[in-house]
Amino acid sequence: MKIKGLTFEKVLAVLDFVTYWSIVAMPFAVALSQGTANVCIGLFSISYLAKKALLREFPKMEKALAIPLLCLLAATLLSMTNTVSISASIRGITKLLNYFLLFFAVSESIRDRGHVAKIVVSACCGLGLILMDIAWQLNTGRDFIRHQAMQVGMLDLARPTASFFGPNALAIYMTALMPLVAGLGLFYCKGARKWIMLAFGGAVFLCILTTLSRGAVLGAYVAILILSIIKKEKWLMLLLFGVVLMVPFFMPVNAKQWAKEAHYNPAVILFNQDRLSIYQNTVHMIRHHPLVGVGVNTFSSNYSRYKLENVEKQAATKDTWYGHNNYLHMAGEIGLLGLASFFWFLFQAFKLSIRNYRKLDDPYLKAVALALIACLAGFLINGLTESSLYYPKIAMVFWFLLGLSISFKKFQPQAH
Repeated sequence: MKIKGLTFEKVLAVLDFVTYWSIVAMPFAVALSQGTANVCIGLFSISYLAKKALLREFPKMEKALAIPLLCLLAATLLSMTNTVSISASIRGITKLLNYFLLFFAVSESIRDRGHVAKIVVSACCGLGLILMDIAWQLNTGRDFIRHQAMQVGMLDLARPTASFFGPNALAIYMTALMPLVAGLGLFYCKGARKWIMLAFGGAVFLCILTTLSRGAVLGAYVAILILSIIKKEKWLMLLLFGVVLMVPFFMPVNAKQWAKEAHYNPAVILFNQDRLSIYQNTVHMIRHHPLVGVGVNTFSSNYSRYKLENVEKQAATKDTWYGHNNYLHMAGEIGLLGLASFFWFLFQAFKLSIRNYRKLDDPYLKAVALALIACLAGFLINGLTESSLYYPKIAMVFWFLLGLSISFKKFQPQAH
């Protein structure tokens, strides 16, 4: 069979080539810009769909994941019955379908160990670029990718952004990938490479600290704790415990004074009083529309309608804002039915990822599989303080890592 002078096999080979290398480039592209990352996603998504069309195949997906994903989509569509903007909700559904496509394309297109290794190198190069950009920004006041100035937080402390739109977004990206470096350094690399990877992971963690994003620090900490628990590394658990004990001694003076003024309230210290106000207002929103929410992609448009006067007296919030918590934000937009579907999907995804990890016999793939579980856990823990699943440049990293983790099923010995 020929397609405009090309054989069918050559067309498939070109599509495979585009899919292969655009998937490899994507983690590094995120460090450059959202536009560059979108180009990579567009390339491998279109080539993936084109190949499926030529082969007359449907995307392959585990039934355990397909059903909750369909429920999530159904809940999202149902939420449109309450939407204040049909056009905004249509854009929200389009985003969700694009994330699904990203997830399907990555989970099905990963070829072999070499492909995984190239993706890991790409992610490490992305982190390396970000570290250099942060160092440059801390030294000169502006990053060298977007020429963006540092931001000053409420404690009058400068916070780096690198190529991201804000320090919190930067921290989410680093938290999502740092466990990959740490996991390989701890459980795979030997000799000099081991110390290089551990130093690299430590540098990333220090840069997360400079963003002053407490949710990201907590996510990174829990991710490493998960690695230590699964691998039963007592020395690492003790080290992490020691880090907690040392935190008060290394906190900036401004931070110590602020914690004192907050009466050392752990909720205020972790979330800030304004976030606590947002959460209470969001709960009020959920109470009014518990099952189907206010409509996908309309949280910000609806937020002012559910602000409580007594809550706003504690800390005033803007009239249009994100939920600063993935799960409250999701429940507000698509209801508790949608949130339950998402949790069901996460449960099944982690179940499959853990099963993949346990059944692998290749040491490298096993270390990467474990690290990916920690990456996803760190991202989701960070999501307690951020609407990271609703920031396109950040959400794509989550769906990419999830697809990569699920793809490891094909590397199990019995799959050959």
